[in-house]
Amino acid sequence: MPPRWPREPDRKDPAYRKLDDRMNFAVHALFAALCNSGLWFFHNLRSTSWDWLPWVTGSWVAVLLVHLIYISAIADYSDLASQETPPKST
Repeated sequence: MPPRWPREPDRKDPAYRKLDDRMNFAVHALFAALCNSGLWFFHNLRSTSWDWLPWVTGSWVAVLLVHLIYISAIADYSDLASQETPPKST
């Protein structure tokens, strides 16, 4: 069952952006796992000599690691709505 968002989804909402980025990472990790496990399965099943396969897997793991570092340490999930509105002068 997909997660339910209690209000209208808006990319300006920091909580929604954070959840959306984490869900995108989960889809990226799932796709990488499916593709790489399938490649390694056929590599072992047919006893092929795919010298490029460890490079593909290593590269994909490196990209996943960069993606994880971005969403957990670099991404700014502060409130965009307050940044866009100019302060009121009285």
